[in-house]
Amino acid sequence: MNYWRLQRPAIGEECALSPEVNALADVYALMIINHSSSIALAAMGNVAQRLIAVWRQHMLELDAAKSVG
Repeated sequence: MNYWRLQRPAIGEECALSPEVNALADVYALMIINHSSSIALAAMGNVAQRLIAVWRQHMLELDAAKSVG
């Protein structure tokens, strides 16, 4: 979620969450309610799954850049 908070920070006087961070906040809420430290990807909504896929791809690209440099 920190990746998306940096990409799309809260805006306005009310510090409204971006749609991306809000979608992931729903996942964290489920984890809190269920007293869980993780949640299955399949249990998440489509938006959250796509956001995680983008983050994973970003992390792979960072790792590849580190190994080249």
